[in-house]
Amino acid sequence: MTDQPEGQPAALPEEPPQERPPDVELRDGVPPLTNTPDGLASACAALRAGSGPVAVDAERASGFRYGQRAYLLQFNREGSGSWIIDPVAFTDLTELQTSLSGVEWVLHAASQDLPCLRDIGLVPDRIFDTELAARLLGRDRVGLGPLVESELRLYLAKGHGAADWSTRPLPEDWMRYAALDVEVLIELRDLLAAELQASGKAEWAAEEFEAVRTSPPASPRQDPWRRTSGLHRVRTRRALAVVQALWEARDDIAQQRDMSPGRILPDTAIVAVALALPGTSADMLALPEFSRAHAQRYARRWWAAVEQAMQVPEADLPAHTLSGDGPPPPRVWAERDPDAAARLTNARACLSGIAETINMPIENLLTPDTLRRLAWRPPETISDETVADALRHAGARSWQVAQITPRLTIALRSTAQES
Repeated sequence: MTDQPEGQPAALPEEPPQERPPDVELRDGVPPLTNTPDGLASACAALRAGSGPVAVDAERASGFRYGQRAYLLQFNREGSGSWIIDPVAFTDLTELQTSLSGVEWVLHAASQDLPCLRDIGLVPDRIFDTELAARLLGRDRVGLGPLVESELRLYLAKGHGAADWSTRPLPEDWMRYAALDVEVLIELRDLLAAELQASGKAEWAAEEFEAVRTSPPASPRQDPWRRTSGLHRVRTRRALAVVQALWEARDDIAQQRDMSPGRILPDTAIVAVALALPGTSADMLALPEFSRAHAQRYARRWWAAVEQAMQVPEADLPAHTLSGDGPPPPRVWAERDPDAAARLTNARACLSGIAETINMPIENLLTPDTLRRLAWRPPETISDETVADALRHAGARSWQVAQITPRLTIALRSTAQES
């Protein structure tokens, strides 16, 4: 035995390297791309004849195309195998919708895929969301790959999620990736559903799934140009007008060309112009951010937008912030309304305790926006009944209202003097 030097801690034994679990394999190989009327009819017949839930996934071309259109659909159902369907090849998918009527759709992060599915006429009657189920069960890692590994002890190869799925023909390895995403989704669903039932959270999950399924389409954003990355660096209203004009010109071109706006002119270029306020088109094009081909190609459009912004009357220039109905940033609450700041602090603490007790993230117990609004402007009379009504009005589910109302009511009665 080797002597340990005096005063030195004993060396810990090295842990053996963890072996990667076996890969998820496609039981029936990579399915062909379904892009003909006969192929679609075969897919619909097979899916209709299958049994149990159906695994569903969709691939978009974010970062390449304008909008969030679905460019690939993947399905897997017991007895029918896997099918990969090209939605762009069809003008009507009613037969597909009908073949899955009354069937539970299993999706991962359903809120991401349901909007693009709805746009092509595919709307489930009920869903199971494996990501949301994992959140309710307190899982630390809720991505599909990590969940498959932790729950099924299998390795799910990833790597093409950010690909341009509008590409045709699709490479073989992309098709394999797409098929793998639905290969074991039903098995994952069954394991999570059993644990939801055992932990008493099955009814909570059902409410959450239904809320996601029936969530209305997002309302158009007011002044969407304000989401330009780096806008916080723009200090003057005139410069804000330049950002708005360039953003709107870029958006028009992107729609016309069906391209992601950022591939035509990056946000960094828009902000660079707003900060520099160049005096000529040549000065604008000399900015390093205008080195891309598309930035040069539409130089006349960009400069016309800048000139337009420079001619906006002072009174009509955009304000630095939108006037909304929401509360101000929490960092200013202590100065503007100390009692509201105390309510928010105590409400966060009480919700954090409840979330820890029932083992789930605090944001799945109550959305941060709802919490801030309640703390900033609570009901005039604060009671269990009025707080519960306010929660329901904000869209909280019945299980959330039941879990948090009593303790949240106490927190909303807080004042700065008590803190």
